[in-house]
Amino acid sequence: MPDAESPAEVASRRALEAMYACLEAGESFRLEAGAGAGKTYSLIKALRFLVERNQRILPRRSQKIACITFTNVAKDEIAARTDRNPLVFCETNHAFCWSLINGFQKSLRTLVEVMPTWQERIVEAGGSLGGRVIEYSLGHRSIREGRVSLHHDDILPLTISLMDHAKFRRIVTDRFPIILVDEYQDTDADWIEAIKTHFLGQPGSPLFGFFGDHWQKIYGNGCGKLEHPDVTEIGKEANFRSVKTIVDCLNRMRPELRQFVEDPAAVGRVRVFHTGNWTGQRQTGAHWGGDLPSPEGHDALERVKANLVEDGWDLSPSDTKILMLTHRLLASEQGYSSLPATFRFKESFTKKEDAHIAFFVDELEPACDAFVARKYGAMFEALGGAVPLMRSHADKAFWNEAMTGLVALRETGTVGQIVDYLRAQRRPRLPEAIEKRERDLRTFDRTAGIEMPPALAELEKFREVPYVEVKALRSYLDGHSPFETKHGVKGAEFENVLVVIGRGWNQYNFGEMLELAGAQVVPAAKQAAFERNRNLFYVACSRPKRRLALLFTQQLSPMALRTLEHWFGADVIETLRL
Repeated sequence: MPDAESPAEVASRRALEAMYACLEAGESFRLEAGAGAGKTYSLIKALRFLVERNQRILPRRSQKIACITFTNVAKDEIAARTDRNPLVFCETNHAFCWSLINGFQKSLRTLVEVMPTWQERIVEAGGSLGGRVIEYSLGHRSIREGRVSLHHDDILPLTISLMDHAKFRRIVTDRFPIILVDEYQDTDADWIEAIKTHFLGQPGSPLFGFFGDHWQKIYGNGCGKLEHPDVTEIGKEANFRSVKTIVDCLNRMRPELRQFVEDPAAVGRVRVFHTGNWTGQRQTGAHWGGDLPSPEGHDALERVKANLVEDGWDLSPSDTKILMLTHRLLASEQGYSSLPATFRFKESFTKKEDAHIAFFVDELEPACDAFVARKYGAMFEALGGAVPLMRSHADKAFWNEAMTGLVALRETGTVGQIVDYLRAQRRPRLPEAIEKRERDLRTFDRTAGIEMPPALAELEKFREVPYVEVKALRSYLDGHSPFETKHGVKGAEFENVLVVIGRGWNQYNFGEMLELAGAQVVPAAKQAAFERNRNLFYVACSRPKRRLALLFTQQLSPMALRTLEHWFGADVIETLRL
């Protein structure tokens, strides 16, 4: 006799049967798959089902099944798992939309000419784009002789504008009678709204299948929960990742999507530590208020790690991931403690929005690594791809000398010394954006009696930071670390997870989120912030397979503690002695 299905397999089969019924009936649906449910598995099953049913019809009509993904990594995975079937057009949303709009050249020129972000360039080009060809290949805005290059951020608004036209909508449907959207909750909210307005429920529109989980929406411009009277909701009530001890907590956190585990007998553990008994002076300020000072935060983390080792945890990076939902402690542990105090906005360095940071992390550091490894082709590729002309042996010697000096200075110099060295050597060249910022700082008149602009003051402060902190930041951002934070963990899973929760981001206050979760009603003004915090907390807590531990370095109110007791159980909550 075949083995009986596990509870998770039964729940998964129910969801698949409901999905297949929608596909057979031509009804649009939303498959809500909680953490560990196997969302991608369901998407692949849908694609294979559709290919099998339509393998003769679609080629005759020159049609394909569209599968829209959120990242190139997801696109490649789905393509591989469907054997790169020619009936499946799998692309990111931007690439998919560009495939739809690039043939509407006249309309695109008209739309671009009225976009606010293009006005200055269009004036410089003579007030009109004329008959220039619109292209999307470079990823940045430019107007050249005969061509206009679109920015990444232009593609979706242009597509949304074209959706107003019935002819465009007919062409979309003729090409793609079935459109599946992966990670729907993170898909651009305006784009989803246009789909709801112009396609869902309208006669002759494509069948849409939305796959995702609105509790895992952690990107700012995503649509979140998608609701529409013509979209059938299917809840996938399975969890193939975590043991029952952890899933029970997730179910209390989210009772409306109860999950069933694969092995009800599998052993695991949850522990929650808080620092409510610490009597010293906590940090103050809008972003840091209520958190432990960095030294005490470090001590708390070390004490919890010692507790977990006694409990049988293997803290090696292969078995355990530490998720830092507190930036100053993360920076301290990682070795770039000066950066949070240097930049006004944390995104400047965590998302490489600062030009200096982006150049150092994405170009200079990989180039130095390649030079040390004697991979000179890779070195120039990291610096932009173009190999400079080497007219003589002396040219090669100059490059070798410049890079040797740079590699050594990275260990002892400041950011400013690295920049000045590159300006003097010109091997490699600094990007123009950095040259301009440095020039603005050098030429700023400190005797004129005017305040230095914040961006220049920030740069001046950054120049004093030891460059080894930039190297440490790069190591963290590249994932060569036992620590992760925020968006980097989405979709990942680990044997054991320790989540360290504190303050430091202006958009996150998990103590307040726990208070609101314990209230009967969340005020409308706080709903968006509550969901942003709740979703990231849920994502972090749903990563482990066997063991989960939480450490709160921020002060928790009695109401917040009651929420933790309800979700995790009073018997697992421990007061950490510092």
